[in-house]
Amino acid sequence: MKLVPGLHEALITRAINDEIQGAKNFETEREPVATEAAPQLLGRYLFDALVRALRNLPEEHRAKRQIELANELVDLLAKASPNSGVDDTEHVVDPAQLLYAVRELGAARLGTGHVARPSLPLRHSDLLVNGPRDLRVGSEVRLELESADAVDIIVSFVKWNGVRLIRPQLTSFANRQPGRLRVLTTTYMGATEPDALEELINLGAEVRVSYDARRTRLHAKAWLFHRDSGFSTALIGSSNLSPAAMLDGCEWNVRLSSVDNKTILDKFLTIFCQYWADHEAFEPYDRARFLEAVQRRDPMRDALAQAANLRPYPHQQAALDALALERQHGHFRNLVVAATGTGKTIVAALDYARLKKAATSAPSLLFVAHSEEILMQSIAKYRAALRDGNFGELQVGRHKAIEGRHVFATIQSLHQQRLQKLAPDAYEVVVIDEFHHAAADSYEALLNHLKPRVLLGLTATPERSDGKSILSYFDGRIAAELRLWDALDLGLVAPFQYFGVHDGTDLSNVDFSGGRYDIGSLEKLYTGDHVRANAVLNAIRERIKAPTTMRALGFCVSVAHARFMAKFFSDRGLPSVAVHADTPESERHAALQGLRAGTINVVFSMNLFNEGVDVPAVDTVLFLRPTESATVFLQQLGRGLRLEEGKTCLTVLDFIGNAHRNFRFIDRFRALTRGTRAGATGHRRRLPSPAGGL
Repeated sequence: MKLVPGLHEALITRAINDEIQGAKNFETEREPVATEAAPQLLGRYLFDALVRALRNLPEEHRAKRQIELANELVDLLAKASPNSGVDDTEHVVDPAQLLYAVRELGAARLGTGHVARPSLPLRHSDLLVNGPRDLRVGSEVRLELESADAVDIIVSFVKWNGVRLIRPQLTSFANRQPGRLRVLTTTYMGATEPDALEELINLGAEVRVSYDARRTRLHAKAWLFHRDSGFSTALIGSSNLSPAAMLDGCEWNVRLSSVDNKTILDKFLTIFCQYWADHEAFEPYDRARFLEAVQRRDPMRDALAQAANLRPYPHQQAALDALALERQHGHFRNLVVAATGTGKTIVAALDYARLKKAATSAPSLLFVAHSEEILMQSIAKYRAALRDGNFGELQVGRHKAIEGRHVFATIQSLHQQRLQKLAPDAYEVVVIDEFHHAAADSYEALLNHLKPRVLLGLTATPERSDGKSILSYFDGRIAAELRLWDALDLGLVAPFQYFGVHDGTDLSNVDFSGGRYDIGSLEKLYTGDHVRANAVLNAIRERIKAPTTMRALGFCVSVAHARFMAKFFSDRGLPSVAVHADTPESERHAALQGLRAGTINVVFSMNLFNEGVDVPAVDTVLFLRPTESATVFLQQLGRGLRLEEGKTCLTVLDFIGNAHRNFRFIDRFRALTRGTRAGATGHRRRLPSPAGGL
C-alpha cells in the first residue's frame, strides 16, 4: 500500500507501519481497534489475504491444494478457539462442490421439485440498471419469488399493471407459502391504485398503507426475499411496483446477498418490522379509508416541486399578452375562450401571479367554479404559479375559508345569505371558471353583487344552448380565443376520428319541445330492449381494435339508462360502471381510478362528467343520447381530448337514430368547423379525421 494524503480506514500491517515510519512529509491519525469491532475487521482482512493466496497457488494441482489449505486453516482456527464451534466437520470435501438445492424426496421423484434460480448467484451482490444489456428488475423479481419462503415489500407506489407483470409468480408463491407476503405502501401523490392493492390482497398479501403522506413521505423502494436456507437476498433502489420501473425505466437497484451483506439485510428486516408494528403510521388497507385519503390530499402541495417548470406555452403566453393589452386600454373585465385541455386555469394562475408582482401585496382573490374537483385542480395550479404551497383557502363542503382573502369557492357555497355578508369590493380579482354558466341565476346574483377591480371569465364554449349571451359582462368582447380547431392545428389536444353511427332507433315520434326530447320517453326507448345496446356493442367491436383495453366514457340520457348500459356491457365481458350525481364521491373517484388503471372499460353517466374531469387516458367517447347543444357536445367531447403518452387519437362514436323533424345537428357540427354552416354541411378541410355521419 502506498501512502497518499486523504482519508483511510485500513488495519495497520507491518508494511504500512514501516511506510509510516519512513514518511517524513506526512502526519497520520490512528485509532485503536475496539474489541467488539476486531472480529469483523480482522476477518475482512484475512478474507482479502486468503483470496489472494488461494488465487496465486502454483498451477499444478491448484484445485486440490486450495482445498487442503482451506482445511488446514479450519484446523488452525479450531485449535486456537475450541469454543467457536469450528471443527473438522467443516472441512471442504474434495473435489469442491456447491450445494444448489434441497428438495423433498417425493417431489424429486415426481420431477416437480425443480425451482428456477435468480440470474445472480445467491452469494453475490450487484447493481441492476434496466439497461439493454443488463438484467431487468422485473425479471429478477419473478425469479427471486420462485425460491423465496417469505417476502417483505416496501414501495411508495403500487400500480395494477405492475402487479399484473408478476401475478403468476405471486400466485405460485401464495400457494406455496400462504400468509408470508407483507406489503407497505403509501397514498403519496395518489399514485398507488386501490385495485392493485386489492389484487395483492386477493393473492394472499397483507397490505398496510401510510395514509398521511405529508408526514411520513415514504420514498423507500425495496424487496426482501427470505429463504429458510439462510441465503436471503434483497433489492434496494429506485423501482416502485409499476411497469416502467420493473421493465425499462432508467432505474438503479442494488441486489444484496445475505452472504456478503448480512448486516444490511438484518437492518432492512429490523426497520421493516418497526414500520409494520407502527399502527399509527401504517394502517391495514381499507378501500373507503384509502379513497378518502387520496381525495383529501392537496395535489399541488406535492406538485409544487414542479413549480420551477411552470412556464406558459406559446398559446398561453399569447393569451397573457392579450389580457395585458386589454388592461392597458382600460378593459379590466375580460373573457378567455380556450379549448378543453389547453390550460385555461394555468393562464388565470399566471395572470394573477403577474398582477401580484405588479402590486404592493397579493390582491384579494375569489375563484369560483361549480365542483370541488375543479377547485382542487385550480388551487393547485395557483400554488405552483406563485411558488407558494399555502396560497388560498377552499370554500366547499367540509372546507371553510378562515381568513377569506384568497378563496376558491363553489358557486353553491356562495348562496344569497353569504353574498349579503360580503362587501361588493371584498375581492379585487374575481375569476369565474366555465363562465358559460354565468346566465344561470346563481351566477347572475354573484356577478351583480360583486364589483371587483379585475374580472376574468374562463370557458371553452361561450355559446349557450338557450341563446343567452355571456358577452354582455365583457362589453361584447372576447379578449383571447383558442378554439378546438386551433388547438388541433397546434397539436395541443389529441386528434380524433368521429363516427356517426345509425343505431336504428326511431325518434321521429318522441315528444320534442324546447330543443329537447322528452327524457322519460327516451329512457323507455333506450332501455326497453337490447337491440340498441347490441348496436352500440357491435359498433365498438367494428371500430375499436381492442375493446377490452379501451377506456371510454359513455354519456347517457338518464340514470336508469346508464345503469342499463353498464350491466349490459359488464355481462358481455367489458367491465363497466354507472355513476350519477347521487353516487358517493368515493365511488365516483373509484370509477375513474378503475378507468385509468384499465380495470374498467366504460364509465356510463348522465350529465356528470361534462366538465371538471381530467382523465387523459380516455381514448373513446360514446354519445348515447341526442343533443342539439354545441356547448354540451364540446364539453363531452373534450373529456377525451387531453393528450396522453401512447394515445394516438380519440375515437368518437355518436349513435344517431331517425331524428324528430325539429331536431338540428347543425349547431354542434358547426362547433367543429370554425362556426360556419358550410363547414358543418359540406366543407371538410378543417375536420379532424371525419368519418361516418360527417
